[in-house]
Formats: sequence, structure tokens, C-alpha cells
Amino acid sequence: MTDIPRRAVSRTAKLAALPLGFAGRTVLGMGKRVTGLASDVISAEIQQRTAEQLFSVLGQLKGGAMKFGQALSVFEAALPEEIAAPYRQALTKLQEAAPPLPVASVHKVLTEQLGPDWRDRFVEFNDTPAAAASIGQVHRARWREPGYGPAGEPNSRDVAVKIQYPGAGDALLADLKQLSRLGGMFRAIQPGLDVKPLLAELRERITEELDYELEAESQRTFAAAYADDPEIYIPAVVSTSPRVLVTEWVTGTPLADIIREGTEERRDEAGRLMATLHLSAPQRAGLLHADPHPGNFRLLPDGRLGVIDFGAVARMPEGTPEPIGRIAALALRSDADGVVAGLRSEGFISPTAEIDAEGVLDFLRPMLEPIAADGFRFTRAWLRAEAARLASPRSPTYQLSRQLNLPPSYLLIHRVTLGSIGVLCQLEAKAPYRSILERWLPGFAPVANRSVPSGSPSRCAG
Repeated sequence: MTDIPRRAVSRTAKLAALPLGFAGRTVLGMGKRVTGLASDVISAEIQQRTAEQLFSVLGQLKGGAMKFGQALSVFEAALPEEIAAPYRQALTKLQEAAPPLPVASVHKVLTEQLGPDWRDRFVEFNDTPAAAASIGQVHRARWREPGYGPAGEPNSRDVAVKIQYPGAGDALLADLKQLSRLGGMFRAIQPGLDVKPLLAELRERITEELDYELEAESQRTFAAAYADDPEIYIPAVVSTSPRVLVTEWVTGTPLADIIREGTEERRDEAGRLMATLHLSAPQRAGLLHADPHPGNFRLLPDGRLGVIDFGAVARMPEGTPEPIGRIAALALRSDADGVVAGLRSEGFISPTAEIDAEGVLDFLRPMLEPIAADGFRFTRAWLRAEAARLASPRSPTYQLSRQLNLPPSYLLIHRVTLGSIGVLCQLEAKAPYRSILERWLPGFAPVANRSVPSGSPSRCAG
């Protein structure tokens, strides 16, 4: 396998073939309708075959295809179980692995970025990658430190060496351009799923993610904010260049493994720590980790959550916007007029739009179930129910949602929050999410009535 730009025609052909295959399956479905096969069976069959082809192609590609696959994979919990189950393993592979860069290409990048004497910087360097992602792969190595030990051996420490694929930027842009044409496929898998805003937001992040020196700066900021923290561990940056980033190695259990086979206790704890990171980072670091897929997290032997990959971050120097917490608290108090006024002032509702305040409250209540009580268990069933409620054109919720806007300043926060919720639902984690919000979310004052609001039956379990 050669560098990313090497097979542009082949890559484009694979992506372009996806909608063609989908069109063929749709025609097949129409033919079966004529024979009287039940429409729900036809739909499920088309969904399953489409998902199979989609995940197969995304899993073979680097660049934007894999980046999009990783972003989409956190929403796996929202897919119907009969579709999600066969491909959960394939989605995990998207999060954790990809075809490796040839050794000669690895050495060439290291020579260009660290100099011809790059080997002298390491006591050991493993040519076999330990992990791969959308724009680079990670090698385990031992970094040479100043001085020598008692037995004369050089001082060293375990490090992760992230090496960017040559031509990654061009491949990302080309793949995302192709993927933007596949909206119909994703709607076949999950009706109501609009991938265009996700792709647009991913394009905006590309330039930042390709700059490893900028990523190092973000990681240093996170590490300083969480130094000696008893719950969150951020590895130190050891060395950086534009296309090679060396950081401390993180030893722990990948979140994907905990999702697949972890005990209820470990899944609950991982969920609590994920929520703590997501909600505390804007206040503590002025940044939000914006790539919440399971491959970026480890549960350490000492119980802390290890966090890796800071290429995608949201810069929030003033912390999380206060209206988010204030409007959520108003909704929990059933203050419909206050909620509408807050949403209108932030641009979620047009200044001139006539809207039913109680209808808005009914729209929000199910979303607020996780923070309406002291404890809540996120589940795939809960997320699928919410996805169905929001996506069905016949639903009053769907009709009301068409009157709401998502202001550009909230797009990234919204996407990361949805991604984090997707991971919590994969974990099926129960935790005191309300108390975490009370500690870290500005404007979210404690509410006296800690029960689920009227009209919103609890799905809390466990």
C-alpha cells in the first residue's frame, strides 16, 4: 500500500459506487413491492444491505471517509438493533484501526520531520503501528531522555509517535466532497439523519487537525488544566513537528472494549468520567474535546479516564455559554415562557416566529430526562426512541423542530454533545449526570423539584 494520494481514482470509484449500489437495492425493493412483500420487510432488507456496503467501503479508506466513519460511528446506538448488531464490530474497527502505512513511508516522514538522525532520539521504535486513524497512525516507542540509569542503560520513557499520512489533507477534502453526495444512503439507514451539517463541520476542522503543532498546543493546555487530577489523565507532549507528534504512552482499556465486554460497574464509571470531561473542560481548559469517539479514551488501571487525540477541539475561552444551563433549568421548572424567551434571544427561534410555548416544552422534556432525576441510565433503546420521535415527519415533534434554528455558534457544541450522548448510550451507563451539570454547567442552578417533569414518563433504569 502506498501513500494516500496514490490511488485517487480507485478511492473515488469506491465512494462513487455507494449510491449506485443503493439505487439498485431501491429498485429491487420496488420490484418486491409488486409481489406483495411487506413494506417493512423491504425497508429492513434495503437498510441492511446499504449498511453492509457503506461500512465496508468506509473501513477500507483513510482520509475523509474514515474520519466520517468515525464521526458517524458514535451514533451507532441510534440505529435499529437489527442493523446495528451485525456491524458493531465493523464500526469499532473504524474507531481503532486502518490499513497501515508502509514502513519505508513511515521512515521517510520521520526523516523529514525529525531529521536524518531521528533514530538517535529513540531507544526503541516499533515499525508496526499500534493504532491508526483518519489522517495518521500511531507507533509505540521509547523516547531517549537525558542521562543514564544505575546499570548504564539510557533513561527513557514509553511514548506514542503519531505520524501523519502523506497527502492526508488532499484525501480528506476529496473524500468529504464525495461523501456529501450520499445523503440518501444515510437516510435509508436512519430516516431523518441529515449528514450535510456534519460533513460541513468536519471540513471546517480539517485544517486544524492537519496541524500537529496546533494539536500539541491544545494538548498542553488540557494537560495543564488536569494536572494531578484524580479522575482525568492527559498525557504530556514530548516533542512535536508539523506532521509528527510524540506524547506519553497511555496504558489502559480502550473504551470500545468496555462497551463490548465491560461490567456494568466499569461501564457506569466510564460514562460518569466521560460526562465529567465533556462538561468540565470548557470551564477548566477553555477547550472542548471535539472528537468523542471511543477510540480516543482509555480506562486506566488506577481508575482515571485517559484522553488522547486533541486534533479536534472547540475553543471556548469563556467556557460553556451560560444560556445553555439557564434554559435547561427553566425547562426543568416547566417555565415554558422563560424557555421560549431564552431560545429566542439566542437565535434558536426567529424573533418574529409565532410558536406554542407549551409545545416547545413538550419537545424538550424527553431530551432532559437524563438530568431530570438524580440518576439516569443511557440506553440504546432510549436513543432510538428519541431518534424516532425527532425524525418522523408525522410526529408533532418533527413539525415543531422545523420552526427551530441551530445558530452557527452552537453547531460544534451540539455535535459534540450528541456524540458524547451516543457513546454513553453505547456504554449503557448510569451516573448522577444532573449533579455533574450542577457543578460544571454555568446557569444550571439546582432545581427544587428533582422529579421527572409532568408529561415525560421516566425511562430511567438500573
